[in-house]
Amino acid sequence: MTRSDLVEELAARFNQLTHRDAEFAVKTLLDAVSDALVRGNRIEIRGFGSFSVNRRPPRMGRNPRSGESVAIPEKRVPHFKPGKALREAVEARSDELPQVTAAG
Repeated sequence: MTRSDLVEELAARFNQLTHRDAEFAVKTLLDAVSDALVRGNRIEIRGFGSFSVNRRPPRMGRNPRSGESVAIPEKRVPHFKPGKALREAVEARSDELPQVTAAG
């Protein structure tokens, strides 16, 4: 699902919202989530999951082309942890789908 799909879904579910209002609502929500993560805050949406910022420590990597060692600096990266209700809903849905096996 893309951002525009989300706007379309919101506008379709709530007839009182215009497409422009739905677009503004989605933009406002995503901006609020982004701003909170930039500030280092944790966001928890019950039944859905939580967003947080994880720290990746500095490490030594290797340039695949030259084989030379490269220092990789510390990073802060966004992380999403699904809530129990979301995990269970996805698992229940995946049980209904046909299983794909690799033919060898």
